[in-house]
Amino acid sequence: MAFEYKVRGERSRFNPKQTQPFTISRSKIELFTDCPRCYWLDARYGIGRPDMPSFSLNNAVDTLFKKEFDIHRASGEPHPLMKQYGIDAIPFDDPRMEEWRDALRRGVKAEYKPLNLIIRGGIDDVWINSKGELHVADYKATAGKDEVTIDDDWKMSYKRQAEVYQWLLRQNGFKVSPTAYFVYANGNDDKKAFDGKLEFDIKIIPYEGDDSWIPGTLQKLKTCIMSDEIPKETETCKFCSYRRHAGETLQRVARENKKK
Repeated sequence: MAFEYKVRGERSRFNPKQTQPFTISRSKIELFTDCPRCYWLDARYGIGRPDMPSFSLNNAVDTLFKKEFDIHRASGEPHPLMKQYGIDAIPFDDPRMEEWRDALRRGVKAEYKPLNLIIRGGIDDVWINSKGELHVADYKATAGKDEVTIDDDWKMSYKRQAEVYQWLLRQNGFKVSPTAYFVYANGNDDKKAFDGKLEFDIKIIPYEGDDSWIPGTLQKLKTCIMSDEIPKETETCKFCSYRRHAGETLQRVARENKKK
């Protein structure tokens, strides 16, 4: 598959003089958290990081999970996994679920008027308990011999993801439980043969979210994109390092060619 890189058009970029709210997706908040410099280039000039290839197998698991939970959503009954893990909830039946799941165009939206921003994010699922509280549910897929957890450092992004969804639902007036659930499918590779089937061990991992970091992060994000000054290179950002080394190399080659 050929790779094609495109710089986003001006309409989707941030203009410090604009008066209309600027829309920020959940993934862009994560980008800012990871590297303000990369986010600034993306928001101000449409120069995003190169797209990663989609994980088709993970997407297939995600789609099948949604179909499976939707069956129980329609019947108003808990999924067997909920019973297995003693979770007091059923899938939340709301006509906006399709809209909320549309991560590319719609999602759960909230206007944050203090900063003139619109925040949005595509959610996997929402459950509701007997107290009328909503639970964020997120589907994940992996394959490994170790027990699945969300304790790895790189999975902090998963936790922030759930917290942004909790915050968005609260901004929409819902009563939201701090407990989010990760429904994890772990591919089983210890079978004698493939036989055209991949079996998964399914595990639900609860997580107590805390969205108190979001307003402060949004303030820093808005300050970042309002500034004409390029943020400093993030030491741990591989993209910043690549840009710097590539730029230095191109300049050196250009100087050498002029001397010839």
